[in-house]
Amino acid sequence: MKPRATVATETDRAADRATGPIDDGGSGDSRSGDSRSGDSRSGDGRSGDSRSGDGRSGDGNSVAGGRESSRKPRVADRTPPAAGGITWRLRLRRDRTLVLMTLPAIALLLIFNYIPLLGNIVAFQDYDVYDLGITGSPFVGFDNFTRIFEDYRFWQVLINTLVIFLTQLLLFFPIPIAIALLLNTIMSARVRAWVQAVVYLPHFFSWVLVVTVFQQMFGGAGLVAQWMREHGHEGFDLMTNASFFKFLVTAQAVWKDAGWGVIVFLAALAAVNTDLYEAAAVDGAGRWRRMWHVTLPALRPVIALLLVLRVGSALNLDFEQILLQRDQVGPGASEILDTYIWWTGIKTGDFGYAAAAGIFKGLFSVAMVLGANKVAHMLGEQGVYSKK
Repeated sequence: MKPRATVATETDRAADRATGPIDDGGSGDSRSGDSRSGDSRSGDGRSGDSRSGDGRSGDGNSVAGGRESSRKPRVADRTPPAAGGITWRLRLRRDRTLVLMTLPAIALLLIFNYIPLLGNIVAFQDYDVYDLGITGSPFVGFDNFTRIFEDYRFWQVLINTLVIFLTQLLLFFPIPIAIALLLNTIMSARVRAWVQAVVYLPHFFSWVLVVTVFQQMFGGAGLVAQWMREHGHEGFDLMTNASFFKFLVTAQAVWKDAGWGVIVFLAALAAVNTDLYEAAAVDGAGRWRRMWHVTLPALRPVIALLLVLRVGSALNLDFEQILLQRDQVGPGASEILDTYIWWTGIKTGDFGYAAAAGIFKGLFSVAMVLGANKVAHMLGEQGVYSKK
């Protein structure tokens, strides 16, 4: 076996023979290293009209140093990744398990939410559900919408729905926030868990049970009316009082769903950094000032989001709750848009008119969401979607 020095010498000689003779002298027309003389360059320079090393020879027909350049490793030509860093096919292959898990939910959403939208075509037909059906019923254009705008009863129902909504927005919406703030100040975990269980429980009651409880408490033969009669006072019946109906349904909604609405605000409060409270306490802030300057600013994005969603569902009041008490106070005080659509569509069989009213309700709700979200952007909040 030859020693390493001998092998290295032979390799250098072979490289010199391949690249041709190189004049290391610094005279005449030669340039050596970084020095230049005449018209020739050595190393990376040029010799006359020729280039050695990585250069080009004469007219460019021969390339010197080709063997050295061929020894350089080639880098594979790879297609650059997409803008997001990974293609959608690779992402689909990576998350195929999660996609398969969501397919049942997507199927239910398509079957019960999107495919039924095709049935809104009856709003533009003189729809006959018994004889002609959707395919045989004649088209009447916007006649059903014209009937809606000319019907004073529809506008009365719309105003009544908005009045009940505003009452619930003013009296019901702040209560979950207040309960969350109170629970956040309770130091004992056991007491907090007990209070949460008490306020959460009515959410799981049906509206039939809730209305029955209120009937037994505030009806004409309820406990409150009987107690007042026993003490020489005249009893009352709140369940049949038409002027008090909007406050009655608001009280029922508060008792049933206020505790459930606390969950979102408690989750937002759990994300607040406790160092902010400690810093405020060091600066001399009391309990009320800490709540005003630390807690409420942390809840502002959540409050704005829920407020926008609540305004968007202004016409979506609890159908079952209103329907159960409709006959007690009369349709003049209790009729809302949902019960009106149900009465005209199911009871009277005017499905085209009811479908047109439903489309109007959907468009009105979309306009309310966009308007409320615009106000949220003006106040510096994100709302449902961020501002571009």
